[in-house]
Amino acid sequence: MKRFAGALVMAVLFAGSAQADDPLLEEAVAFTGQMYHLQSGVPGLLIGAVRNGERAVAGFGETKPGSGLEPDGDTLIGVASITKTFTGLVLANLVAEGTLKLTDPAGPHVGIVDALPERDGQKIRFVDLATHSSGLGRELESFEGVERYSDESFQKNLVGDPLMYAPSDGVLYSNIGFDVLGMALSGAAGKPFADLMQEKVLGPLNLKDSGYGLAQPENAFTGVDWNGNEMPWGKTIPNRFGASQLRTTTNDMLTYLEWNLDRYSEEGAEARLLSHAAYVIRDGLAPVFGLDESGHMDAMGLGWVIMMPEGNRPLIIQKAGGTDGMLSYLAFAPTRGIGVFISINAFDFAAGMEMAEVINDLIATLTPR
Repeated sequence: MKRFAGALVMAVLFAGSAQADDPLLEEAVAFTGQMYHLQSGVPGLLIGAVRNGERAVAGFGETKPGSGLEPDGDTLIGVASITKTFTGLVLANLVAEGTLKLTDPAGPHVGIVDALPERDGQKIRFVDLATHSSGLGRELESFEGVERYSDESFQKNLVGDPLMYAPSDGVLYSNIGFDVLGMALSGAAGKPFADLMQEKVLGPLNLKDSGYGLAQPENAFTGVDWNGNEMPWGKTIPNRFGASQLRTTTNDMLTYLEWNLDRYSEEGAEARLLSHAAYVIRDGLAPVFGLDESGHMDAMGLGWVIMMPEGNRPLIIQKAGGTDGMLSYLAFAPTRGIGVFISINAFDFAAGMEMAEVINDLIATLTPR
């Protein structure tokens, strides 16, 4: 990794000619993507970055093995748990509008259960679900004869005493929590969550190629498993809209990054501030589990992992996701005006962790402290 970072620095310092308005950004993105694609050996890779209003996108390899199609900014990707940042932004919008408060108990709005579990007299609040601090486990337990992710599946998992700790006492990565958050937001707003996402986030941000249940076009990213076997796109499950299942493109992700980096725009300013704020600080939490794979978690925003400045690296807000043989990572430095998105179409978890390190180093290289 040190050799990779060193080579990247040299490429940035001695960038060749380019046609973009920001040739340094284009050179750094292209070189980083090319080097990482060769180093990782994944079938295909997409990388895009924004800085000071400029953007660069590069694709390498194939959308799937044997397709002969090089991925580009319009290639459709399943970004899995990066969806959680969008769900957090739906929450931020509803809070900004006064529909609910972050500290409101979420239970009365979930719908499929009469009440959410409690511990030590503490109720699960909206902010607990959005910061992985609800006490709920990572994944649903399976029950014989019950379809996983069905209403009955959630009901069985949410009865009794399933909490691992009292809400707000610790953080444990929870897909259950974000699925429940989606249900609660839907209940609070009185409309299906997919419609709520379109109304509050995808539409206003002009993310025209993003949504749930999008058909798989020829130019879609198709992932492979750890044995190199092609993986089908998973079926759409409405009860999973809060935690996952959003499909999008690199171009839309760069638009999303630009919106998140537009700190002084009045449009959506309150929701943006609420989304990025640090609500749960790591110090004193117990347990802390499942949030350090893409870099050390110092605090949690609404779906976002916040990493405080360290060495030459500025403050970074980030989120990773993996589904159907695709691994993706989204990160931005809010005070430096730069954001990066990267995606690979292989379930190679070692490559996925290294991918995040590569992007964090790229941000540090382009925005030295």
